[in-house]
This record gives sequence, C-alpha cells and structure tokens, in this order.
Amino acid sequence: MSRVVITGMGAVTPVGNDVETFVANIFSGKIGFGKITKFDASETGITIAAEVKDFDPTLRVGKKPAKRMDLFSQYAVDSAIAAVEQAGIDETNTDSFDMGVIYGSGIGGLTTIQEQVTKMNEKGPQRVSPLFVPTSIVNMAAGNIALRFKAKNICTAVVTACSSGTNAIGEAFRQIREGRAQVMLAGGSEASVNEIGIAGFAALTALSKETDPTRASIPFDVDRSGFVMGEGAATLVLESLEHAQKRGAKIYGEIVGYGSTCDAFHMTSPDPTGEGAARAMQQAITEAGVTPEAVGYINAHGTATHANDVGESVAINRVFGEDSKVKVSSTKSMTGHLLGAAGALEAVITLAALEKGKLPVNVGLKTQDPECHVNVVTENQQEAPELEYAISNSLGFGGHNAVLAFRKWSE
Repeated sequence: MSRVVITGMGAVTPVGNDVETFVANIFSGKIGFGKITKFDASETGITIAAEVKDFDPTLRVGKKPAKRMDLFSQYAVDSAIAAVEQAGIDETNTDSFDMGVIYGSGIGGLTTIQEQVTKMNEKGPQRVSPLFVPTSIVNMAAGNIALRFKAKNICTAVVTACSSGTNAIGEAFRQIREGRAQVMLAGGSEASVNEIGIAGFAALTALSKETDPTRASIPFDVDRSGFVMGEGAATLVLESLEHAQKRGAKIYGEIVGYGSTCDAFHMTSPDPTGEGAARAMQQAITEAGVTPEAVGYINAHGTATHANDVGESVAINRVFGEDSKVKVSSTKSMTGHLLGAAGALEAVITLAALEKGKLPVNVGLKTQDPECHVNVVTENQQEAPELEYAISNSLGFGGHNAVLAFRKWSE
C-alpha cells in the first residue's frame, strides 16, 4: 500500500480565487456572502448567496476553451491548473499513463441547462446549442481537466450530492494507495447560483432567507435558518509518496483514511441517530491507524439546517464521546454551501489547519444549540500547535456520508 500525499492545491471560492487568499481569508473569519447579483432573485424569496467574485476564465482557462465549458467546468479547470502549477507536475516528471482524474459535482452544468431549456421553450428545439450536452453533463469537469493535462489513467466523475468532492478525493486516494496510479487530480466544482438552483433549494426550504450576511449561515447556532448557496471549485494533486519524493516535490499533507457509507434512511434528511455518518468517520479513523482521541479537529459538514447540524453532532458524539475535546467548526459559515464542491474546499482548509497549527472559527455563532453538543471553535481557540490528525465530513442528499482523515506532514 502506497502512502498518499498532497503536493498541490487550487481554489476558486467566494472568499478568494487562489489558495493563498482563500486560506488567509478563512483564518481571518471573512464572510463571502452578499446580495445575489447574477440574476433578479426577488421572486425566489432568497436575498443572499456566496458568489465567486472577479473570476476571469481567460486568465488560466483561456478565452477559446472557456467558451466550450459551463461555468462549473471553468471553475474546475482553473483550480486544477493552479494545483498542478503548485505541484510542479509536468511531462518531464510524470507519465501521462500514471496520472488520472476523479472529480465531483452535485449538479454539473446547471446554468447551461437553464439557458438551453429556456431557449428551446422560447425559440424551438432547433435553436438548442450543439454544445448543450458536452457542456452540461457532470463528467465534463473531469473530462476537461484530463484533456488539459493529458491525464490518461482513470478519468471519472463522482455524483453524490454534497458528498461529491469528498468522495472524489477519497476514491482518488484509493487509486494511488492500491497502486493503480501515481498522481491523481481530484476535487469538486459547482456553479448553481442561478434561478433554477436558488428556486429549487428554496422550494425545499433549505436556504436561509436572512438578509443580514452575518446571520445568514450560522452552523450550530440556535437561530440557524438554513444554508447559503455557494459556488466555486477546489482541486488537490494527490501523489504517491515515492513519486513525490523522487521528483523533490513539496508536500502539504497526507491523506491517511477514507470512509464512505449510506444512511439508507431518507431522500434529503440525515438519519437522526447519526449511525451512518458515525460509521464513515470511524472507517476513516480506523484506516488512519489511530484512535478517535488522536483527532484534534473536525471540519464539519455543518450546513446550518436544523436536521443536519443536530444529526452530525449526534454522529460526532457517537464516535468521539459526549465529553470529547475534539474541536469542531463549519467553514460554511464563511463560504456558504458549495454542494458538490464543498468537500474539496473543506479538504484544503483542513490541510491548511494541520500545516499552520491553527483552526478556522465557526463564524457567526452567538448561542449554541444545546442539541448540537460539540466543541465549536471560537476566536480564542484558534491556535493548535499540537494538531496532528484532522477529519473532514461531507453528508449529502440520498444519505451519502463521506469522510477524509488527514495527517500533518512528517516523514
């Protein structure tokens, strides 16, 4: 079994379009929420989203290639280019047959779908774009990344709702760990801040109707009222330790465990007993070869919906105990919920927490819900120099549970 390390990261987010800015803003508690600007959202009843700001696809993706991609693919390719550049991967040090792509998205090209269905209804089926299918289908983030880097190992897409990014990274971890690849590009992307995306989740009563950005996404707070829709992407370069060391790569952290389970309970609601999520956490920790006591931080799924936060808290208590000292925060309090991209962004944050020995705050929390009995990170608890192991949770519609266990890099 190969050890699997991270040698590159890229991100396009509501709080920064590169990893350095993104991480700095997360640790300073910056909120990426604001009034929806992409369309007139007044009829949806939703005011606020976590939009990506000042994104220019021509800078990395290129003007011509970007025209052949939905926004979710543009975000994915942009973050992948940044990750590969940081890793220093190229044709001189990596065989294309040894490099693969596994990428996640909950919905895929939703903007393209909305635009083309509208065009069909208004102008007829003959006016639908010939690029409609190849730009909207979910696998094209993975496909476009593989095309850009000539990655000829496995190339596949993961669609497990809000667990997609975490599952993609976990499955990429498996490919390297079991010797089927040396380098994997993995992550998640989503671009659902559009009319149908906002309207659909609003109809589920999942979105916060708050107009105050500081109170819109407040995971584990007694006054939480739903999640804020986010958008963006994050990509990790995973590499076998042997391959990374052979080419002298800088290592940012190590993936040491992965858990994936299903609640088989309800289409949208998590199992309130937390059994499935707890099992996924335990799987990841067991594969890491440590006890729960060794885990110092959990980046929670923490969507700020009532059912999720309570169910996840119960699951954490099942694994770590009611009186556990493990610190917990949901960075969706700053980024919003990026659906299939959430787990990839949160993997970047968790790795940064290990590397810096610092924890992201659960921003906006004023009064913790007593039903959410976890040790939420506050401003005076950020310093964590002894942090060695951390996990990141993702829980998705359909009962999907995915957990990654990370270790601070050391030989």
